[in-house]
Amino acid sequence: MSESSFLDINFLRGLATVFTMIAFLGVCLWSYSGRRKKGFDQAANLPFANDELDEALAKKNHVGSNS
Repeated sequence: MSESSFLDINFLRGLATVFTMIAFLGVCLWSYSGRRKKGFDQAANLPFANDELDEALAKKNHVGSNS
């Protein structure tokens, strides 16, 4: 293999770095876009959804036990 090969390991490493940087910037733009805010806000509140359901069930059971 000659030393001036076009597809040597350093060229491939540089190409991989460029593709990785493009992918990273794409994910950043996707995640911070305004169109995604509503979905991310809903996903952020998912851990609290069961708490609201548990409170509603506890309130229902508490009211039912008084009758």
